[in-house]
Amino acid sequence: MKPQILVACEESQAVTKEFRKLGFEAWSCDIQPCSGGHPEWHIRGDVLKVVNGGWAMVLAFPPCTHLASSGARWFAEKRLDGRQQEGIDFFMRFADLDAPHVAIENPVGVMSSVWRKPDQVIQPWQFGHPETKATCLWLKGLPRLTPTDVVSVDPNPQVGNRVHRMAPGPDRAKLRSKTYDGIAKAMAVQWSKCI
Repeated sequence: MKPQILVACEESQAVTKEFRKLGFEAWSCDIQPCSGGHPEWHIRGDVLKVVNGGWAMVLAFPPCTHLASSGARWFAEKRLDGRQQEGIDFFMRFADLDAPHVAIENPVGVMSSVWRKPDQVIQPWQFGHPETKATCLWLKGLPRLTPTDVVSVDPNPQVGNRVHRMAPGPDRAKLRSKTYDGIAKAMAVQWSKCI
């Protein structure tokens, strides 16, 4: 039986597809239907009901809505009404997993002080995308990602596809949370060697 990989809170299937290309049995899981084109590889539902299923590797992308520093101006309100604590508790469910290989991805935010500093902070420009978007990785049983294609970033914010500077709209959150293809491929190629 092939080792099974759970990509938690991933509706885009960007990471799942990269592991599948390498012959691994990877599954995306999210409460939303998948947009990656492979519903046969998608578990639609509460990830907490499947996360303790004996996975060889769990890569988690918990929602950052109440944790990311980009929303700091709303932190006081979110602390008062409990939304931030709910986000912290959900994140920590992955941190406390009894699995041999775990990676948790989130932007710069409160988890660095509430729990611990990340093991690594990566940027899309290290993996072939001329973008800046600091992304934290907390790792267990996995090595730090090695950059695969370092490219320059145009300092003009009007140039390129600045996903993290998108105007508000119905698909903004979904588009901003999608893992860049170069990062997804690096995760699959480099971390699959640990299984």
